[in-house]
Amino acid sequence: MTDANVQVRRATIEDIPQIVSLCQQENLPNVDLEKRFKEFQVVHTPTGEILGAIGLQISGNQGRLHSEAVLHPEQGDAVRQKLWDRIALVAQNFGLARIWIQSDAPFWHTIGFGPASGEVMSRLPAEFAGTNRNWSTLQLKEEGPTVSSIDKEFALFREAERERTEKIFRQARVLKLLAGLVAVAVFALVALWAFLFFKNYRGRQQPR
Repeated sequence: MTDANVQVRRATIEDIPQIVSLCQQENLPNVDLEKRFKEFQVVHTPTGEILGAIGLQISGNQGRLHSEAVLHPEQGDAVRQKLWDRIALVAQNFGLARIWIQSDAPFWHTIGFGPASGEVMSRLPAEFAGTNRNWSTLQLKEEGPTVSSIDKEFALFREAERERTEKIFRQARVLKLLAGLVAVAVFALVALWAFLFFKNYRGRQQPR
């Protein structure tokens, strides 16, 4: 896997079957993806194969990473780095101050996540509190007032606009490629027609 052949984006409804398959591969708890697929970020190849996915649940100014799944374990850290780069941007857009995760993957500790102490655990939002197993956390900034609903709506709008722009650029690249292929095909047909025309013309000019 290289930077040149993968992309990272928010999941769409078309991604649900692949995300479900990844979660089953990792033996992860079931998530209602029909309602929550927009929480997920995915890393995918140009052909659309999803190499990894992770969900970001948001409560106020805190987020929880969940349902982390990677298609090829040997690419785990590279895929997680791609996902984290995207998550960090989303977290900034939403003004998140702290992110929580329950994962045994060493990667998360290399980027600053650490075990949640008793005092920090008291800040865990009730929506996140399922099992108390292995909570790690990363503080992104001072934990001030929670983000207002207007700020959240604006962040969602900005995220949607950025994804729409990225989609337009992807479509433009595909159209450019198709236009190039059509031009090559037309040129080849014209060259073939010219070859056959002149061959036939020379044949007529030869004395009988």
